[in-house]
Amino acid sequence: MEKTPTGTSVGVDDPYEHVDVCDHVTDDGRCRYAFEHPEQDPEFARERRADEFACPVAAGDDWDWTDCPKFRSRNHDRECQRCGLEERRIAHDDERPLLEEHHLSYAGGGEELRHEITVYLCRWCHAKVHGLWARITDDVSPDAEALAAAEGRRSREQKEFSFESAADRYDDF
Repeated sequence: MEKTPTGTSVGVDDPYEHVDVCDHVTDDGRCRYAFEHPEQDPEFARERRADEFACPVAAGDDWDWTDCPKFRSRNHDRECQRCGLEERRIAHDDERPLLEEHHLSYAGGGEELRHEITVYLCRWCHAKVHGLWARITDDVSPDAEALAAAEGRRSREQKEFSFESAADRYDDF
């Protein structure tokens, strides 16, 4: 299983199995990175420009995500990839989020970071995955404590949405 530089588990054998598409690929299969940041890697941008900015992986060339030097995949689904717990954030509240970013790809042995591959895990699953015994692909339900935290937030959310007249809300009238 992949490990962090400190030796803890990341919960997967192959981070690339958890990738749908690169963050830089547009809907029509072009490389947004080469178009928007040509100064970062002029040679890469020139190669992409010569091919009308087509992403070699999306175009079906003989490339995999591992071959692209600018590949990045950050999950944007706001639910735990392991147990399915959905994020519930309350505006203007400083409570700790239910979900945390979990990095699947780390540099190893002093190497430079290969690619950024990030998913969301709830705090409870995150702790288990880094505790060396849980995998992201485990078929699990949310912990009771996680469900209670989410339900508490949902209740506060619903209370905020309910209508209460000013006369009922403030006894000073």
